[in-house]
Amino acid sequence: MKKSLLMLLLIIGSAIMLAACGSDNAEKEEVSADPEKLVVQVGTSPTYPPFDSEENGELTGFDIELIKKIGEVEGFDVEFSTMQFDGLIPALKAGQVDVVVGALSITDKRLESVSFSNAYYKSGLSILTKPDSGIKGFDDLDGKLIGIQKGTSSYNYMIGNGIEDQNIKQYADIATAYSALDNGGVDAILYDNPSNINYIQTQDTDSEIVGDILAGEYYGIAINKDKEDLVTKINDGLAKLQENGEYDKLFVDYLNGEKNGFVEGVAKPEDVLIKVD
Repeated sequence: MKKSLLMLLLIIGSAIMLAACGSDNAEKEEVSADPEKLVVQVGTSPTYPPFDSEENGELTGFDIELIKKIGEVEGFDVEFSTMQFDGLIPALKAGQVDVVVGALSITDKRLESVSFSNAYYKSGLSILTKPDSGIKGFDDLDGKLIGIQKGTSSYNYMIGNGIEDQNIKQYADIATAYSALDNGGVDAILYDNPSNINYIQTQDTDSEIVGDILAGEYYGIAINKDKEDLVTKINDGLAKLQENGEYDKLFVDYLNGEKNGFVEGVAKPEDVLIKVD
């Protein structure tokens, strides 16, 4: 009787030990898989809907989803850091982040210090103003006070086309610049056309876009110059999204299907850059 009981206890004990060992192995497999997966640090400034914004504490927008989808098809995870727009490139150069998504125009000056992916969106600048401003095009901006987001190509375009620095008012983010226009703080805004369109479509404002689209610009994903392997991964991922239809879907999900900025095929940064010097 005692012998049988002892055998039974030994059998139960062995089963418990085997189960425990199995559980440990499973946990080790889960933990060991994740640390080996590449995690790309992504910098962004979530003040530029519909490309980069924050809703209910979550990052969202065309750029955010694009880099996530590229990570999915290329087998890496992304981890976001948010900062002021004019701090994105310095953070990238300092190695604080690996890549930057932020509707960044590919310019010759930026290419001196960072790498860019192939272009994923064709944009341009437009003028946003009030109906009674008398401004009908770029030539009418002379002598007016013009609001922009600090660190953007809008500044270079205006300086390069005769607008004096004293007539340019720079704001930390474009939302503040738009508010200044609606409150009479500036006469006009010169900024990326997709953002201007989004503003008048989603906000309670009588502002309007006037004149022609200026300075055709292409957006690219900026990458630390020491991370050339990431340039290849991101370009490969972008090509896959263009092929499998996910790139098209971004225009539906974030731009109401508006495809003026659609990029067909490969648009290398050196072929589409704008000169700002």
